[in-house]
Amino acid sequence: MRKYFILLISLCIACSNNNQKEDTFTLQLGDLLFQDLDSSPLCDAIEIVTPGYKGANLSHVGIIIEDKIPFCNNADSRFEEKYFYSIEQDVKVLEALPGGVKTTRIDSFLNRSFDQNNKPKVIVGRLKKEYRYTIQDGIRFLNSKIGEDYDDCFLINNGKYYCSELIHDAFITDSIFNMRPMTFIDPNTNETMSVWEDYYNKLDIEIPEGKSGINPGVMSISDKIEIVHIYGDPDGMLK
Repeated sequence: MRKYFILLISLCIACSNNNQKEDTFTLQLGDLLFQDLDSSPLCDAIEIVTPGYKGANLSHVGIIIEDKIPFCNNADSRFEEKYFYSIEQDVKVLEALPGGVKTTRIDSFLNRSFDQNNKPKVIVGRLKKEYRYTIQDGIRFLNSKIGEDYDDCFLINNGKYYCSELIHDAFITDSIFNMRPMTFIDPNTNETMSVWEDYYNKLDIEIPEGKSGINPGVMSISDKIEIVHIYGDPDGMLK
């Protein structure tokens, strides 16, 4: 009988260890997904003027808007070219992208851009414990904005939203994130970047240099959040 008892304990320990994978992380409602998005020269320009957490190049941010988040595992051998995520539920990230404010499946979000090891270039920020009471109201606000137009001018209070502006406004009552004067000047040359000159010329408006704004890099270093997980290695991030 004693032998069977010892064997049962051993099996339980083995099962427990197998379930605790180092590459497993659980997302939570209200988690912020800061992304090094390699989609256009504008993303590179955003990253140059304002580096994020540990110098990371961050050009996009979304937020988890649903409870009961499943585990995300780097565990599917059929997908050798990607850091594949097996998602059992239809978990959504809310984000503002060209085309408007919308929800996106978490696997689609994470599999959008990859580092040299084919892992998602995404850093997860979480509100510190004393500020988590703001999440429910923030998500109600965000859900009410689904379908709103994307703010391609990056201006505040114009009835449109860019990614970090949307999340800033969701938590504005409690000042979780603070806006700063925007800059479009390359810190290496001290001149306005040509990509921004071309961009705003096409929009036929002046570059909003010095106007209030916010971006993912600034948000990622807020003293009211903590970085709780890093999926891959965003460009520029210090080890």
